[in-house]
Amino acid sequence: MKPVLGFIGLGIMGKPMVRNLLKAGYTVHAYSIVAQDVEEISRDGAIGQTSARAVAEAAEITITMVPNTPQVEDVLFGENGLASALREGKVVIDMSTISSLATRHFAEKIKALGANMLDAPVSGGDKGAKGGTLSIMVGGDADVFARCQPIFEVLGGRVTHVGSHGAGQVVKSCNQVLAAATMAALGESLVMGAKAGVDPAKIVEVLSAGYARCGALDIRGNLILERNFDPGFMTRLQYKDLNLAMELSQGIDSPMPIASLVRELYKTCMAQGTGNEDHSNIIKVFEQLSGIEVQARS
Repeated sequence: MKPVLGFIGLGIMGKPMVRNLLKAGYTVHAYSIVAQDVEEISRDGAIGQTSARAVAEAAEITITMVPNTPQVEDVLFGENGLASALREGKVVIDMSTISSLATRHFAEKIKALGANMLDAPVSGGDKGAKGGTLSIMVGGDADVFARCQPIFEVLGGRVTHVGSHGAGQVVKSCNQVLAAATMAALGESLVMGAKAGVDPAKIVEVLSAGYARCGALDIRGNLILERNFDPGFMTRLQYKDLNLAMELSQGIDSPMPIASLVRELYKTCMAQGTGNEDHSNIIKVFEQLSGIEVQARS
């Protein structure tokens, strides 16, 4: 018998993840602070609820997927938070990207209630969420991970248990530093090539077939050329994740000079009011500095 699931957070990532769970035959109780999102996912077969606590009361395993650390804390321990409905045997899986230090603290509090918690942030953006091909990095007790692995396999193409509580968030910070730096380097290189007179579409074509091939090119290369910055992963979330990485690095005395520079570039995006655009819009910073706009030639 499949366990009854709960899911809290129905944004760009959450909704397609719930749909994949429903297609796999799971019963899913769902909640979001946006009532319209609850109504929409209910039409797809989920059972809408009016609070995080109501979800946790109905579910054996509850997944949270919300934007930041304070929101996770509120979902867990705030008024009508799910912690008040936890009991022995229940599991919370936080798939948000939040502070690794806070995650460890949350896991300890939940264990004190007799329940268990896994931190399981993801990589792959909305495309991976829709296709069930996310990369999922999981921290927590190995036996709890084994119990939840069939759920992860519905949502992800690669699922890896990376260590104890908080380890998933540490690996996600590693991922976000590399992803942000790669996206910045892609923007900088395309602007340089375009200003030198080469068709940016040709640059993308060549780089996609050589050693420089990367996820940024595969997923966003052609969209950048089309000037399509609809969010697969929002700039404001990329900036938030870089701040989390810097928080982690400061706590362990690990220098991060490249990440520090990239964070300042994303801070520029934020200052320009493009926080809700895709994080590939970092190319606009380089375009403004160079006085040229990158787009495919007709």
